[in-house]
Amino acid sequence: MKILFVTDLHGDTVKYQLVLEIAKRNEVKAVINGGDMLCLEDDIHRTQREFIEGFLSDYFAEYDKAGIYHLGYLGNDDLKIHDACFNEICSKYPHAVNLAQARFELESFEFIGMNWVADYPFQLKDRCRRDNKDYVFQRQFGAGVLSTEKGFEELSDWVAHAATLPTIEEELELLPKPKNPDKNVYVMHMPPNRIGLDICQDGRGVGSQAIYNFIKKRQPRLTLHGHIHESPSRTGIWNAKIGETVCIQPGQLKSDLLSYVIINLNDMNAKRFEEPSN
Repeated sequence: MKILFVTDLHGDTVKYQLVLEIAKRNEVKAVINGGDMLCLEDDIHRTQREFIEGFLSDYFAEYDKAGIYHLGYLGNDDLKIHDACFNEICSKYPHAVNLAQARFELESFEFIGMNWVADYPFQLKDRCRRDNKDYVFQRQFGAGVLSTEKGFEELSDWVAHAATLPTIEEELELLPKPKNPDKNVYVMHMPPNRIGLDICQDGRGVGSQAIYNFIKKRQPRLTLHGHIHESPSRTGIWNAKIGETVCIQPGQLKSDLLSYVIINLNDMNAKRFEEPSN
C-alpha cells in the first residue's frame, strides 16, 4: 500500500492542490498530513476557522471523489479552539480522518496520531507539553498564551501551568494501543531527538527524548514527523532509524517548493521529492 506524507503546509492552497494531484498521479491509498494545516494570516481566530469550513471542506470532498483517504490533524500553530470544527468537517466525508490522539485502520495497516509538541520559546501554548517531568524550559519570547473563543488568554505563569498538564511521555502512554506493531504507523508532529530530524537553522537539536524512548521501546514499522521545517535542508537527513523503526521527516522550507515523501508500506521503499509549487 502506497501513502504520501506531507506536513506543515500552513494554509498554502497551491501546495494542498498539488498534493492531491500527485496522490492521484501516483495512485496512493492515503495522504497523511502531519499537522500545522491552517493559515497564519492576521486574525487567525477567524481566518483559520474559515479555512476549515471553506477550503478544507471542499478539499476533503475531492478526496471522497478520488477514493483517496486523507489522514491528518491540526498542529501547534493551529488554534485548539478550532479542533471541534475540524472534527466536524472531517466527519462529513468518509475519506477524511482526524488522526489526533486516534487510531485508524486501513487495509492491513493502522495509523495512530499525536499532535502534542514539547514546549518551545514561542507564545502560543495550545498544544505544548513538558517532554518529561525533568524538562528544562527554553528561554521564552514573551508570556505564554492559550486560544479562547474571545481571543488569546495570557498566562501569568506558563511554567507553573505546564506543570499541571500531562507530559509528552505521559501523553504517549495514553495513545490508542496498536493491534500489531509490525503493521503500525505513528504520525507524530514532534520529531524525536538524537537522529538528525530535529535540527533548527542554528544547529540546535530540539526534538523529544520521550518520543525517542517510546519509538525505541515500541518499535513500530514507521513513524512520521514534521514541526522543524528546515531540518532536512539543514542536515540533508530526512529519514533515519531507531532500532528497526524507520523515521521520516520531509521538511517544508521553501514557499515555491512542495516537499513530500511517497512510501510503499509493504516493502518500506520511501523517496523524498521537492516539486515546484508556483
